[in-house]
Amino acid sequence: MSKKREFRVNVGTSSILLIFVVLCLVAFATLSIVSANADYKLSRKVADRTTAYYAATNQAESYIASIDQTLQNVYFSAESEEAYFSTVGHSKSYLVPISDLQSLSIKLDILYPASEEEPFYRITSWQVITTGELEYHSSYQLIDITD
Repeated sequence: MSKKREFRVNVGTSSILLIFVVLCLVAFATLSIVSANADYKLSRKVADRTTAYYAATNQAESYIASIDQTLQNVYFSAESEEAYFSTVGHSKSYLVPISDLQSLSIKLDILYPASEEEPFYRITSWQVITTGELEYHSSYQLIDITD
């Protein structure tokens, strides 16, 4: 009698394979949730930062509009260019806070227009600057990469 060899899969092997597949799926699901949560937090910070920047920009534009009105009033009441500049000065600068760490810095040069249609000022600087203290974490290490 010849013995025929039959191939059999043990029940234990299929159970181990099923447990491994389930563990892989759980690990990937956990990584997806963690990644989605990190993306959400980052997008929330970016949205808050953008909202704060545009609020500061609106405030700066309102301030520039009031300066423009003041310059126009002084221009019409001034008797000469010297009287105009002695009243308003030659430049203006101010900071509009965006957050605890940043502000919007605006610098204007005051102009004396030759006619009413010309501008009363020129924006020479419009930039975000760091005004607060940045935190330093002792876990960061500086590495010198120059040889």
